[in-house]
Formats: sequence, structure tokens, C-alpha cells
Amino acid sequence: MPHSLTDLWYGFTVALQPGNLMWSVFGVLIGNLIGVLPGMGALTTISMLLPLTYVIPPVPAVLMLAGIFYGSQYGGAIGAILLNLPSHPPHAVTCLDGYPMTLAGRGGAALGITMMSSFFAASFGILVMIFVSPLLVQVAFKFGPTEICAIMLLGLIAGATMSRGAPLKGLAMTLFGLLCGAVGTDVISGTLRYNFSMTELADGVELGALCMGLFGVADFLMSINRVKVKPTNAHVSMKDMRPTRNEMKKAFWPMIRGTMVGTLFGAMPGTGPTITTFIAYAIERKIAKDPTRFGHGAIEGVASPEAASHSKTQVDFIPTMSLGIPGDAVMALLLGALIIKGVQPGPQLITEHPDIFWGLIASFWIGNVLLVILNVPMIGVWVRMLRVPYKFLYPTALLFICIGVYTTKNSLFDVGEVAVLGVLGAVFLALEFPVSPIVLGFVLGPMLEENFRRAMLLSHGELSVFVAHPISATFLGFSLLLLLGQLYAYIRKVRLPRVRARGNVLANSRH
Repeated sequence: MPHSLTDLWYGFTVALQPGNLMWSVFGVLIGNLIGVLPGMGALTTISMLLPLTYVIPPVPAVLMLAGIFYGSQYGGAIGAILLNLPSHPPHAVTCLDGYPMTLAGRGGAALGITMMSSFFAASFGILVMIFVSPLLVQVAFKFGPTEICAIMLLGLIAGATMSRGAPLKGLAMTLFGLLCGAVGTDVISGTLRYNFSMTELADGVELGALCMGLFGVADFLMSINRVKVKPTNAHVSMKDMRPTRNEMKKAFWPMIRGTMVGTLFGAMPGTGPTITTFIAYAIERKIAKDPTRFGHGAIEGVASPEAASHSKTQVDFIPTMSLGIPGDAVMALLLGALIIKGVQPGPQLITEHPDIFWGLIASFWIGNVLLVILNVPMIGVWVRMLRVPYKFLYPTALLFICIGVYTTKNSLFDVGEVAVLGVLGAVFLALEFPVSPIVLGFVLGPMLEENFRRAMLLSHGELSVFVAHPISATFLGFSLLLLLGQLYAYIRKVRLPRVRARGNVLANSRH
């Protein structure tokens, strides 16, 4: 514990440096604003600002992107509670009881409970990161190419099979991401592959172009003329945001349980915050003495999901930063930003780049305090922002996307790349294919290939090396269990109803 506290103190000295603090505050403000606006998510915003990380040092770049991520979680609850408008999927469950509280005149109290739950859950998640990290440092030096390869494989399978929609669609999108990651010059042999005789693709597909196309342009193409902003006369003052003693008593234990649920799922790669919030809500409804209250303004239905979302957001960084396994597409983008800056994510990140790791942890606390301070007086501003028509946001965001991708290398080819990927992403979304696994495959694929080839060189081509090492064998076992679990779920969902239907037909024919 003393060693962890010393490292945390070092993290605060890094995070409070003027340049790092400025970029952290910038990320938090942008994330909070984007969280409020419908149709604009953390993925879209990080994709748009990813080119900015090319020209700033690694520490402020990571602090800014992380600030956007957890800042958007705060902002998303405002539209859900005041307008019944879930700007992002994790906040859809907050609408169920948050908006009825607004109709009953208790919208301010719902926002107050949301901020308390969010800050408590985020603080608990940060503490988990602080005290789990030294354990990861102890095993960091035991990871070689075989272990890293097995971890990357687990991350790919988890991201593919646990994404929304059919697991086969997730696997297909992961393979598409792997193919995109293989485009360009082979690192070992130096030969060009999958570049379609285009010299512009010699360096591969740009991460910024891929993300801006899939999560920026594609999302706008799917949302245009569909996102309608509701008129609102909601007025919330600072006095209204103080919950009563009875509301605090009702929200306390749900806040604790939601925090535990988010912490548990944060350590599991591939599980997004949306799953976490719905599970937390389901638990509260299951154990409630009067479940009929839920959906009609129960404060527990606001406190628990919001706590789960924020603890999940913070703990998500543990597998991402320490093992190199992104929990979702946002984490994959953060990994991509680190790779762009020449920082290799994985078990040795904590020891090789302590300024990035501990500075990030310290910035979480600074950013969460800033969010609480800023959100209280600015609720009225965010509500007015919700009245901005989406038809104005759409072309403005597209302009910033084009400027951002062009200024990266001053190449119009990259702009065309974004347009093609955007149309392709819109097609995938229209066919209900999840696009998040594409980024996971794109980021983790080259790392998986590099470590696999390195392991093969060291073992002289013996595949048994992956089961000979205990750590890699364990991760491969988890990967196999995930695949078998998905296969079993598929059989139960598809095959068993058919067998029962045939049995019923035979029984009726006999009669």
C-alpha cells in the first residue's frame, strides 16, 4: 500500500503539470458537452480528435482522450433524465425512472443522485486501479511473446462474441478488422500486401480514418433525419439538485450494488457499459420489495445504473492499460493512440511508462471533481444545448472530420478513405452488424501477428509452446470456454426450439 500511495503521489505531480492539466480539462469539457448532445458519442468525438494526438506528447494525449470518455458518461445522464432522450445506449435504462422523476418535479434530485453515484463509483474504480496495479507489476516480467499472443487472442474473441447482435456477425467484423490491419508493408519481410497496387496504402489503413469513417460518418448517415430533439421547458436550479434525506436513504445501497456490478464487469474484456447498466437495473428490480415502483420514478432505478456505468468506465482501464486487452471500441482507440505515440500497451506499460499510467489515474480524480463542480452550475446551459437541431450538428461535425483527417498527412486520399469506410460502416449498421469489433481486430491484429511470429521463431515453429507455458495455456483455455459458451447458447436458442417443434408435430400426428 505505501508503494501504491507513493506512485499515486507521483501521478498527481504528472497530472497537475500545467500542460497536462490543460489537456485533461479540455477533454473533460468536450466529453461532457458531447455526452449531452444526441447522436454524438465518445467514439465519434475521440475519432475526430485522434489526429490531434499526433502533435502532442503521449501523456497529455492519453489524458485528453480519457477525459472525453468518462466526461461523456456524466453528460449523457442529463438528456436521459430531463428529456427522456438517451444520447448514448448506456443511459437508455436511466430514462425508465429518471424522466418520470422529471415529470413529477424531481428531475433536479435525480440529477443530484446521479452525480453523487457517479463520483462515488468512479472513486471506487480508481481505488481498485491503484491497489490492483502493483499485483500486475509483479507478473509483468513473466509475459513473453506466447503469453502476449494468448492475451490478444482472448481480447479478440471476447470483443467479437460479447458484442451486441449475433456472435457470428461479431466474429465476421473482427475478421474484417484483422484484414484491415494486415494492409500495408509487412514488418518482418518488408513486402507490400493487400494494398490493391495503391502506394498510398503502403503504410496501411490510418487508424484515424478507420474510426472517423466507422463511428463518425457512418453514425451520422444512420442518424440523419432520425434524431429529433424534444422541446423542453425543464428548469433545474442548484437548490432543486439537493435530494431529500429519504431519497438519499433509498439510493445508498443501490449505489453500492451498482458500483460492485460495474467493477466486476469492468475487469471482463468485451462487456460494454450498456450491458452493465441493464444488469444493475435488473438486480435492483429483482430485490425490491415493491418492483412495480420501477418505471414510475424510483430513485433506485437511477442511482444503481449510473453507479455501474461509472465504475465500469474506470475499471475498464485496468485490462486496457495493463494487459493490452480493450474492453470496448473506445478502449481500442486509446490503445491505438498509444501505439501511434510509440508506446506499447501491455503488462510492462506500468514499469516502462509510469508517467502515463499513474498520471492517468491521478487525472481521473481531478477530472471527476471538475465534472461535479462544472455540472452543477451549468445544467441550464446543457439543457439549452439540447435544443440545437441535429441538422446543424451534422454538417459541422463532418467539416471537422474532413479537416482533422486531411491535416494528419495533408492527403486527400485519406479523406476519400474516410468516405469509403463511412459508407461501408453505414451498410454494416443497416445490416445490423456491430462495427466495434472492427476496431478491436484492427488494433489487436497486428500485435497478435507480430507476437505469434516471434513466438514461432523462438520455439522453432513448435505450436506446443502455447500450451507448455502456464500463463498462455490459461488464457487459451479462457478463449476456448468463450467459444464453447457461445456455441452452447446458439444451440439452445436455435436448435432446441426446432427439436421441440418437431416433437409437437409428431405428437399431434399420432393423435
